[in-house]
Amino acid sequence: MNKTPSSIWRNPVHFLAFGLGSGAAPKAPGTFGTLAAVPFYLLLAELSLVPYLVAVIVTAVIGFWLCGKTSRDLGVHDHPGIVWDEFVGFWITMIAAPAGWLWIVIGFVLFRLFDIWKPWPIKAVDQHVHGGFGIMLDDILAGVYAFLALQLIAWWII
Repeated sequence: MNKTPSSIWRNPVHFLAFGLGSGAAPKAPGTFGTLAAVPFYLLLAELSLVPYLVAVIVTAVIGFWLCGKTSRDLGVHDHPGIVWDEFVGFWITMIAAPAGWLWIVIGFVLFRLFDIWKPWPIKAVDQHVHGGFGIMLDDILAGVYAFLALQLIAWWII
């Protein structure tokens, strides 16, 4: 396991890539990163659909650079503490989600499942696409899978 570099507390780019420090968790940094994304989701959820989508796209584009720069600076491809991709993946999961904590929990669980399980093509992307784009893309795809599953569950229940 990679140690958390001290630069995350000094370098604003590393701090953001490490999910405002949530990626420094000694165990399950991806889960802690996803948890740290929830309060920001609550703010984003106040937006209508189009501004929400714009915010997700902007944070994804920023994430390509943040994650790539931090990865290069640390000399480690996809350091486990880089969790900006989990933030964006969770926010993708929650696009147009029904309101309420139950749906946040369901979205959280679905996103973590797809991010850990990595069904095709997520695993292939994780293994073969490098740099900031690769770091972000597998979680974007996990977010899309979780989004589809969440919408299907909501359609059946509501």
